[in-house]
Amino acid sequence: MTDKTSNQMWGGRFAAGPDAIMEAINASIGFDQRMAAQDIAGSRAHAEMLAATGILSDSDATAIREGLLTVLSEIETGNFHFSTALEDIHMNVEARLKEIIGEPAGRLHTARSRNDQVATDFRLWVRDQMDAAMAGIEALQRGFLAQAEAGADWVMPGFTHLQTAQPVTWGHHMMAYVEMLGRDHSRFADARARMNESPLGSAALAGTGFPIDREMTAHSLGFDRPTANSLDAVSDRDFALEYLSCASICAMHLSRFAEELVIWSSAQFRFVRMPDKWSTGSSIMPQKRNPDAAELIRAKIGRIFGANVALMMVMKGLPLAYSKDMQEDKEQVFDAADNLMLALAAMTGMVGDMTANRPAMAAAAGAGFSTATDLADWLVRALGLPFREAHHVTGTLVGMAEARGCDLPDLALEDMQSVHAGITADVFGVLGVENSVASRMSYGGTAPAQVRAQVARWKDRLG
Repeated sequence: MTDKTSNQMWGGRFAAGPDAIMEAINASIGFDQRMAAQDIAGSRAHAEMLAATGILSDSDATAIREGLLTVLSEIETGNFHFSTALEDIHMNVEARLKEIIGEPAGRLHTARSRNDQVATDFRLWVRDQMDAAMAGIEALQRGFLAQAEAGADWVMPGFTHLQTAQPVTWGHHMMAYVEMLGRDHSRFADARARMNESPLGSAALAGTGFPIDREMTAHSLGFDRPTANSLDAVSDRDFALEYLSCASICAMHLSRFAEELVIWSSAQFRFVRMPDKWSTGSSIMPQKRNPDAAELIRAKIGRIFGANVALMMVMKGLPLAYSKDMQEDKEQVFDAADNLMLALAAMTGMVGDMTANRPAMAAAAGAGFSTATDLADWLVRALGLPFREAHHVTGTLVGMAEARGCDLPDLALEDMQSVHAGITADVFGVLGVENSVASRMSYGGTAPAQVRAQVARWKDRLG
């Protein structure tokens, strides 16, 4: 591309085009070409509105709209040449449109600027990513629901501080992630509703003197309404920051379960087994089955967190309205979106394919004095002890069992009565892990009946 062509793009203000270094730092076509479909959709809506308001002739508008479809087809089939000299996706499309339809292409940019154009394109692209994320979250939720339904009454240890706490059910643990993902879904939905306003027609920063119909273009592009302030519209990137914030929280949840998969698939736990397609071997240790997919999800989450912080840093010092700094908004969001969707897809596959080791989980659930709280609760209910006294009695019995190398159910009744004379044989009815989980019938508890009720609720909600 010649300097003359670049000079034409910038107008008559500059005597010469940018040199190679300036071209390299200024060009965004290397990444913003991903918004080609959104750019062309916005331009088609804009051309239709210009014709409807009498700003553009019907014939010119028709030529523009049809020519843009040709450009889109070339891009989608890989037959489009992207030029860095033309800086961005907007000018690349417009230049090719002019080659196809000639002089009418120059009228497309009437009553708009690249500032409102890119703000519109980027909103459309982020909105699509929000929709994709919500669909991916729902798919993962269904995977967790299937695991929860199958293992609603499988006992396993619940942990605090990664120490055995109380018995829970596999289904209850799976449903915890369904709830987390439900909140992730709602955050994306909430952010999508808030960002669904059209900047198109805000022009460079002050609006336009042409009699445009912003309601028409907004509704044509699926927005709820046009933005109410042109300065804000061209300089706002809250929608991208909200997307990254939602993505970061969702990614954090994925990373937490990835960490559990790493722990659970170890030889020390053996709670789950991952099939070969989600595992790798070792080049030197033939016994190894490494949970690499889970580990990579755990690592990739850092890129999403980093994108969130990076865009905050770009935006934090910018005065109104548009500054070229904002060209740096897209690569971070593109990378975060790619990695979020990859992580969601991989996690959905792993959750669907993992096999829980029920015997290993049951054995672990009964270890570590996991029913100590059940014993304390029984002392309160059956003997009327204040909870603090019941806690002390139970702690003494745990110490006794630990000293003898056995668990609470293995203590003789006489041993228990030596600590508190009121204890009866009925106490053994609460010390088994099956009894423990079955008794947790409070709403949201781990009892199998509660788990099945929550599974049914979520299956109805997801449809």
